Amino acid sequence: MKLPYEEGSVFVLPLRSGGFARGVVARSPRRGRVLLGYFFGPRLETSGEATFDDLHPNLAVARIRFGDLALMEGRWLIIGKIPGWNRADWPIPDFVRRDPISKKAWLVRYVNDEPLRSVSELLSNYDDLQLLDSDSLFGAGAAEAKISKLLALQQN
Repeated sequence: MKLPYEEGSVFVLPLRSGGFARGVVARSPRRGRVLLGYFFGPRLETSGEATFDDLHPNLAVARIRFGDLALMEGRWLIIGKIPGWNRADWPIPDFVRRDPISKKAWLVRYVNDEPLRSVSELLSNYDDLQLLDSDSLFGAGAAEAKISKLLALQQN
């Protein structure tokens, strides 16, 4: 089955508070299912307002691993592809897995082509990894909630 997206695809997703945000598929294994995406503000009133000109990896409000069901079902609308897409410009970031009880943390790295398979998990100092995103896998609803919250915080 041909996937409706590919690396570099730009999509819009609905926000919980109304409006839309944009996302970019940064990694897509051949069979899809678990992707890595970069997500962007600001909040858009309509999906038709979405542009590509300000989509730069360093401006993303979140970089997360997520399931592709909303893209497959068309709930997240694919609106095009980044012109001159270069996957090297959109790396898989390091993530952190934390245990708040033991105060242990693990730096988690994923295989460059497979955002579902970690290549290493290194025990690290809990406080050293505070700026990294948590190692999580989001469904569509959880991703929408997270991006909605981040964009609301950005507006305030």
